[in-house]
Amino acid sequence: MKHTEKELINIRDEVNQMWLLVMSQLEKSKEALLRNDIELAREVISREKRVNTFELKIDSDCENYIALYNPVAIDLRLILSLIRIGSTLERIGDFAEGIARHVIEDDCIPLTEKLGEELQLKRMFDTLITMLSDSYAALEKEETKLSGKILGYDEIVDELYHKAIQVLAIYLQDNTADIECGLKTMILIRKLERIGDHCSNIVEEIVFYLDAKVLKHAYT
Repeated sequence: MKHTEKELINIRDEVNQMWLLVMSQLEKSKEALLRNDIELAREVISREKRVNTFELKIDSDCENYIALYNPVAIDLRLILSLIRIGSTLERIGDFAEGIARHVIEDDCIPLTEKLGEELQLKRMFDTLITMLSDSYAALEKEETKLSGKILGYDEIVDELYHKAIQVLAIYLQDNTADIECGLKTMILIRKLERIGDHCSNIVEEIVFYLDAKVLKHAYT
């Protein structure tokens, strides 16, 4: 094995570890929110530093790889994609931490089970976790055939987001004393919608690396 290949494998392994950590963060933030689990939320917050450390290490290693080996073609696309994927995973980790902080710091009464079901928060979380998991598998297998399906999940998240805002608006019309807490919940739901956008960005990077196609802004 060439030294350059070994370096690439090491960087990919770092990205994989970060990816699994961020998926775990998202799963734990989901459970913390839906069960109002303060201790689990604290765990998510405490592990955020590990996510940030991964991003800095990946950035540094990718920059060093470019400087030392001057990659071209598919190797260059891979290293550029890994830099951007690391950055995107860090943003998703930030949102997971934000959800955890909502559980700990929010002085509002936790969401009732009925309202949580109407907002379909569990389904939003599960769809996002599936997007992250499937895109992880796509990069591992170096296949893009599932990219359309994964991007389709983001449309589901967007639809759930808009429906949740409508549900929340109707609820607040009948519960005006909860307006401040309702606005905080709206911000939280927006975080979930943004995670979907970031998951789509990761898929676009995988397609760029493997197929040399740029999907960004292709549908605007």
